[in-house]
Amino acid sequence: MRHLKAGSKLKRDAGSRKSLLRNLVTSVILEERVVTTVTKAKAVKPLIDKMITLGKRDTLHARRQAASFLETPKSVKKLFDTLGTRFGQRNGGYTRIVRLGFRKGDGAEQAMIELVGSELVKRAAERAKRKEEKLKAQREGRDEEADEE
Repeated sequence: MRHLKAGSKLKRDAGSRKSLLRNLVTSVILEERVVTTVTKAKAVKPLIDKMITLGKRDTLHARRQAASFLETPKSVKKLFDTLGTRFGQRNGGYTRIVRLGFRKGDGAEQAMIELVGSELVKRAAERAKRKEEKLKAQREGRDEEADEE
C-alpha cells in the first residue's frame, strides 16, 4: 500500500531532491520557462503553484515563507511584484507542461514547464523591441537625409 507516500523520489536522497526542486522552482520563477525531464516537471509543478499562491497573498509572512524556499532575493521580488499581480484573478493552473520529445544523449523524455501567459509577455516584449528598433532606424534615416542637404 502507498498510503502517505506522495511525491516522487527522483532517485535522490532527501537533501539532493529538496535542492533540485528548490533550484527548479527558482529558475521557473526567474526565467518563466525551463526545459527538464517530464518526471521532474511533474514533481515541481505543485511547488510552483504553491509559491505563486504565496505571491498572490503578499503579506510579510508569505514573503518570509517564499524567501525560505526560493534561492535568490531576486526571485522573491519577481514573485511578489510581477507574478502575484499577473495571476491575481486566476484560481490555480499557473503552469503548463509541454512534452518536447526525447533527449539525444540518454533518451530521457524532455518537457518544458512554463508559466501560463509567459508567451504573451515575451511576445509583447519582442514586439516592443522591434518597434523601438524601427523607430530608431527611422530617426537615423531622417538624420542622414538632413546631413545630405
